[in-house]
Amino acid sequence: MDGKTKTVAQTVGVVLVMGGLAWASVPFYSWFCKVTGFGGATVTGAGADRTLDQTIAIRFDASTEREMPWEFRPVERQMQLRIGETGLAFYEAYNPTDRVVAGSATYNVAPYEAGGFFTKIDCFCFEEQVLQPGERVMMPVTFYVDPDIVDDRDAKFVKHITLSYTFYEIDLPEEQASLSQ
Repeated sequence: MDGKTKTVAQTVGVVLVMGGLAWASVPFYSWFCKVTGFGGATVTGAGADRTLDQTIAIRFDASTEREMPWEFRPVERQMQLRIGETGLAFYEAYNPTDRVVAGSATYNVAPYEAGGFFTKIDCFCFEEQVLQPGERVMMPVTFYVDPDIVDDRDAKFVKHITLSYTFYEIDLPEEQASLSQ
């Protein structure tokens, strides 16, 4: 194998590896956050057993990956919630294109110290969402802040928590892909 052929083969190999890593990044991130709790990953639960008089501000943030054509935003930017009280927030997604687009969202909680105390009861994250051309949907998130946050050495000083979602475009499900062709 001459030098030119070897260089081309190495370049193609690097491109294939990078493409594979990009393709696997969303499911890998989902798995990684669930297993390690990294990045302020939340807990999933059914509801707090007590509610405190102390309140905390919950902020909502939304973004899309650069290639994702949807418009995505929180309906409400912030809410005050008593610690332990169940909250309900909505995010709006809109597909302004003339094609069917599928997406999946990842989330993050900041500050990091609050992640283990922010408990999602129901959420659209990591679930496949398919929007038809021009379709607009409201996606709910039900959550609470665990009252144990007030006893944690680091988290007890947290006065606001930010819940951020990022939507990524994913491949259409087979039945949707065959309908859109």
